Amino acid sequence: MAVDPLGLYNQKRDFKKTSEPKGKRSRTKGQSFVVQKHDATRLHWDFRLEIDGVLKSWAVTRGPSLNPSDKRLAVRTEDHPLDYGTFEGVIPKGEYGGGTVMLWDRGTWAPVPGKSVHDLEKGHLHFTLDGERMRGEWLLVRIKGKSGEKRENWLLRKIDDAYAGNSDDLVERALTSVDSGRTMQDIAAGREVANPRKGVKAGSKAMPGFEPPQLATLVDHVPDGGEWMHETKFDGYRALLAIGGGKAKVYTRSGLNWSDKFPKLVETAAAVDAASALIDGEIVVLDKNGNPSFGALQDAIKTGDPATLFFAFDLLALDGVDLKTLSNIERKERLRPIIPAESPIQFAEHILGSGEKLLAAMCSAGLEGIVSKRADAPYRNKRTHAWLKVKCTLRSEYVVIGWTDSKSRKRGLGALLLAATDGKELRYAGRVGTGFSEETIATLREELDALSIEDPAVAVPAPARRGAHFVKPKLVAEIAYGSLTDDGILRHASFIGLRRDKKAKDVTVERAAPMPASVRVKISNADRVIFPDADITKGELAEYYEAMAALVLGTAAERPLSLVRCPQGRAKQCFFQRHGADNLGDAIHTVDVLGKDGKTRAYMYIADKTGLLECVQMGTIELHGWGAKAGDIERPDRMIFDLDPDPSLSFDDVRKAAVDLKEHLSDMGLVSYPMLSGGKGIHVLVPLTPQAQWPDVTDFARRFASALAGAQPERYTATMSKAKRKGRIFIDWLRNQRGSTAILPYSVRARTGAPVAAPISWSEIGKVGGGGHFSLTDREELLKRASGLALKGWGVADQPLPEY
Repeated sequence: MAVDPLGLYNQKRDFKKTSEPKGKRSRTKGQSFVVQKHDATRLHWDFRLEIDGVLKSWAVTRGPSLNPSDKRLAVRTEDHPLDYGTFEGVIPKGEYGGGTVMLWDRGTWAPVPGKSVHDLEKGHLHFTLDGERMRGEWLLVRIKGKSGEKRENWLLRKIDDAYAGNSDDLVERALTSVDSGRTMQDIAAGREVANPRKGVKAGSKAMPGFEPPQLATLVDHVPDGGEWMHETKFDGYRALLAIGGGKAKVYTRSGLNWSDKFPKLVETAAAVDAASALIDGEIVVLDKNGNPSFGALQDAIKTGDPATLFFAFDLLALDGVDLKTLSNIERKERLRPIIPAESPIQFAEHILGSGEKLLAAMCSAGLEGIVSKRADAPYRNKRTHAWLKVKCTLRSEYVVIGWTDSKSRKRGLGALLLAATDGKELRYAGRVGTGFSEETIATLREELDALSIEDPAVAVPAPARRGAHFVKPKLVAEIAYGSLTDDGILRHASFIGLRRDKKAKDVTVERAAPMPASVRVKISNADRVIFPDADITKGELAEYYEAMAALVLGTAAERPLSLVRCPQGRAKQCFFQRHGADNLGDAIHTVDVLGKDGKTRAYMYIADKTGLLECVQMGTIELHGWGAKAGDIERPDRMIFDLDPDPSLSFDDVRKAAVDLKEHLSDMGLVSYPMLSGGKGIHVLVPLTPQAQWPDVTDFARRFASALAGAQPERYTATMSKAKRKGRIFIDWLRNQRGSTAILPYSVRARTGAPVAAPISWSEIGKVGGGGHFSLTDREELLKRASGLALKGWGVADQPLPEY
């Protein structure tokens, strides 16, 4: 009699108590796969492949990774029925596998060409996945076990292909069900939410309405400094993409609903990994050289939009939360992970600093220019100097007021007569006679004939009136030109295209303004050497913090601070200042905090670069921050574990400890990030959604550190005592108490060589030589790293404190 492949599955479960499906082998043949996130005794991901009418199953303890260098342990478990592939819910405590189950991924699978399903029996299965989160080639390899070992261990690994990545953050980014859109907490609590993924349509939040977009000011040269992030200026239509309720709308910058003009974009917007969102970007079409082409965009609108792309560069709202008050760089970090791969919606990359080089590259490639944005600035629904644009060629919009006949065609077009707005009145601005394609001429003539009027809408000089036909001032044309005469008449003009997204009444000619002066704080005694061993002056320290302001303020802004001040330099007397005083700069603010003794004290915080430089001016070298923001002082937004080694230990011991912490935190569902302390150790940062209050966060940190120390007492201690630290690493959890502080990212340390507290990625941790690997003199490298792939999303995660 044949062995029932689901016998063990049924034997382990009491179906009167659990809602899991009963085991029944299917006679149909298919190639489905499913991954279920399962928070049982230990959090893991159950990876299941449909083979021979059942789901062959493995428990992947740390979840799948897109990084080909990551080999994830996958423990073979009992076969499951195909019906289990749709199961999501809670298995009662006390039952086998008791805990919350989420449908985390699903799709189809197939062996790669030349391979077979039966390779599973040989212990080496090479296959492709076509799921919502896992795609491309993968490998399952059985590990030879020890004699007598019952457990069957395998390794799951991503093959290096177009779907691979260099990070292991897939399970950290993908936190909702592909079926219901729920989080693990929603499922555990039995909460139902509308589902942004289910069936392609639906949604868990209402679609955001239109908001006026932030506009850039035209300037004559690129701003310098590391506080500026620079993006390509796309030659297309500015648009806002509103997503919610399983639907999407495309708005022009003036609020027109253009969803019907871009049906493909509306359709694919459902793939954005968000219940609802309001995304700012540009609609473009690429030419044969891969460059944005405004003319090609207009052609695409006429024929449908199969070739249109949406380059997303800002995120105003996500899942019902307004993000406009966040810094520019933080909004982009939240935008990046929700953009679907292989989609017409693409993430607009940026660089920090080096704007002149980017502009030169854009101009050499024949592109329009760049947009420079203050990395630390909030989103404003108007034109500001926090967004600046620099163009390779002069371009602006003009109102069409007439046209002249072609000398070579009976029904052609010689030139367009143009007008510009000065204040509220239109004035004649010249004409344009080049840049028209045959198709454009035919289309323009039809529109011009329909708008014909007898007399011009503005005063036109007599020579220009000769032989001209006039039209109502309705059409807006984008014009490139060499220069303007003193009275504003175009010279060397060329037609780019009609701006269907703009109304004539809203058009003004932009003139490049001088670059606004950068924020300056007078640094006294700038030549004073404050790092004698490295010959670094106070002025050079100020230059570092000015260049790094966007990165420093990304964490430091609005956070109560303690400052290490060394007015005469680090070799002289330094002191720790926690509280505000009357002699602080105007941009150094205070927040009143009630202490344990019932007394209220003023704690310092800064909000912008001016405040940061005022700290430097008064002799500050180090910036230490609370675990909460000044506006929500009782709810921490991070935990810090400072790994402080005994002097007898090597940095390699610290590295191993950091990775150990990361894995234990990951087992609890927490994303963490490493930071070199600038001293002997490593800080492990755990971002938190600010919900839990100080007592709970402190207690969690204490119990976590104590549990590690108890499990490995030969390696760790959770006690600050020097005697208990001998030969061990102190897991300093005390920084997670109310009022305690920790060194902030990119802060200089008052130590030999001016080291910097520097964020790194987990993949880099084996490549750095110590906690002081980077210093103040590595400013350009730090800026480059901050906008690179390795630190993408560093320090960002939306995760509440677990209930352990």
